[in-house]
Amino acid sequence: MTEFNTQGDDHLTTAAAGGAGEDSGHDGVGAGGGWRISRVPVRDLIFDVAEQGVPGGRPVLLLHGFPQTHRAYDAVAARLAAAHAPLRLLAPDQRGYSPGARPTDPAAYALPALAADMIGLLDACGIEHVDLVGHDWGAMVAWYLAARYPERVRTLTAISVPHPAAFAEALGESAEQRKMSEYVYLFRDPDKAIPVLLEENARRLRGMYHPLSDSAIEPHLSVLGEPKALRGALNWYRAAKFGEGTSVPPIEAPVVFVWSTGDIAISRDAAERCVTHVAGPYRFVELGGVSHWIPDEAPDALVEVLPFPTSAGDEPRRVSS
Repeated sequence: MTEFNTQGDDHLTTAAAGGAGEDSGHDGVGAGGGWRISRVPVRDLIFDVAEQGVPGGRPVLLLHGFPQTHRAYDAVAARLAAAHAPLRLLAPDQRGYSPGARPTDPAAYALPALAADMIGLLDACGIEHVDLVGHDWGAMVAWYLAARYPERVRTLTAISVPHPAAFAEALGESAEQRKMSEYVYLFRDPDKAIPVLLEENARRLRGMYHPLSDSAIEPHLSVLGEPKALRGALNWYRAAKFGEGTSVPPIEAPVVFVWSTGDIAISRDAAERCVTHVAGPYRFVELGGVSHWIPDEAPDALVEVLPFPTSAGDEPRRVSS
């Protein structure tokens, strides 16, 4: 297990709740990583939703980032399943990634719409409350969702990317964070970015996943190696207005924020600003020597700090205040 340091004392999270209703869509479509795939209509879009665990278990929503799909959570889900946790794990391929959810207008990829997608998904699946886990862009959606729909979120685990206001502040005040975010300018122009990322057998796109293995990379490339899917994913950057993060209120739910010292996209300054934007119980977890790809590279460490029960018979975990 990767060594890590934690900050803070403990505070009791909410207790586990009951299960949820059945999925909409066509259940049982085969997929790798042990997932079952459903196609779930949400308004005028259709999302591919991967699921593992107990159908009536405590719901956990796992949100991937760029350039990944639901398969980012293969290792985490495998560990939770092996621990026989009574959990219902749902990992959607988000807007732009699911083939049935790719609007052409870049403005359709603004953060409020991305969060509303996930609320619509929870409604379609009959889920009232959820433990929320998000990595990279999935963390940004998770922060926003927890802030704007607090009645739906039991706990929040944000991985790599801090609260939108913390990130906006770091972009404005930290030369290091601005330097680390320079790649965004290319991603905001898909007509330039797509050829650059996909030329030479997607050499540069493959390089973004370093140090992950080819076997971990291929499930994502099988989706994002297709220009239409990659354009949909890059539309998140086109629609982003990072300075508006300062309008996202503090989070009331218990929060665990996990950041790694080997992250090349998020600075320590941005990570450490996060604490000022959490109103409820908070725990900061620092993983030493781990890359940006925490769910792939350090799944044991991540599962250990999740703020909800992850094994049969577990008590609700505590988060510092």
